[in-house]
Amino acid sequence: MFKKYRILKWILTILVTFIAVIIMLGIYMVSLLPEEDATLVTSEAKDISYITNDIPPYRGKILAVVTSTDTMGTSTKSTGYELTELARAYYVFKANGFEVDIASPLGGLPPVVVDDDDMGEFDYAFLNDDVPQNKLKNSLPLKDVDTQAYEAIYFVGGKGAMFDFPDNKYLQEIIRDFHYNNKVIGAVCHGPAAFVNVKLNNGDWFLKNKKVSSFTNKEELLLIPNATTIFPFLLQDKLIEQGGEFQEGIMYLEKMSRDENLITGQNPWSVWVLAEAMVQQMGYTPKPRLITAEENAVKVLEVYETKGLDNSKAVINKMILENNQSVSRSLLVNHSIVAAIQGDLTRFRNMLQLAAYVKGKTNN
Repeated sequence: MFKKYRILKWILTILVTFIAVIIMLGIYMVSLLPEEDATLVTSEAKDISYITNDIPPYRGKILAVVTSTDTMGTSTKSTGYELTELARAYYVFKANGFEVDIASPLGGLPPVVVDDDDMGEFDYAFLNDDVPQNKLKNSLPLKDVDTQAYEAIYFVGGKGAMFDFPDNKYLQEIIRDFHYNNKVIGAVCHGPAAFVNVKLNNGDWFLKNKKVSSFTNKEELLLIPNATTIFPFLLQDKLIEQGGEFQEGIMYLEKMSRDENLITGQNPWSVWVLAEAMVQQMGYTPKPRLITAEENAVKVLEVYETKGLDNSKAVINKMILENNQSVSRSLLVNHSIVAAIQGDLTRFRNMLQLAAYVKGKTNN
């Protein structure tokens, strides 16, 4: 009997120790995060010089297309378009002389996904900007789109696009029209779902032999393990099935593919470079822009994945000490969580080490 009590005592001791370690680790991870900037939520476009200063002459219009779907299939999971994927591209286009209209399959106010962890100055400014908000409330139904009015089209991501972009006859006609008129076509994350089941006049798939990127199977399944039962297909698989030459980047890091007028991005962290590539493809040099702390963190992570920990620290030193730039500790901590989910304890430790290294080089 007493032996059983000793075993129980050891089990309880191990359990309490484990809980204590988890709590201490959680406290440490929170300590690596920067203090919240309470002014971010009140950001306005008029106060961001990139948006308001040195705007080139009017260059035409770009159509941004968002989903009208607010639920993932037959599940109860809510969805919509990703706000950051629209907001950042919207302001890149505006800052480079383009007017932006917004369309959706059904028209009217589309559902939106706002991820507080990803929100930055441009994203909050977008929420506080009456112009794009009014355009969203009155988004154009795809059936009413006049393709001749636009120089380019941009398909915004969001998991809802997996349900109402494929097989939409109006959207398919729009894509064919842009393709045959040699106009720029862009899409990010789940936005490339717009290309699924689109055929050209000769019967070939639109994507046949074209380089393309989108949210990957690995990225999808890590976040939603039962994705194959929720979505009608996995986007990467479908794009490959219909002839696309899929260009897969590192998980949750920037990846853009260009195939003449088709420009696609893997995930939300690809929006900035994708939008600027679209401007360039239309024949213009993108306006200079201050690189965000999140973009710098992505670059640090890319160096870590390709060249190791020491080289990523050297990049941090250059960014902060030489270039006086910021690096997002929040994104580094988020990637430590991804590593923990994957069971990669070495990467988990190194991500926290990088976040701590950044913190040691900054005042906040």
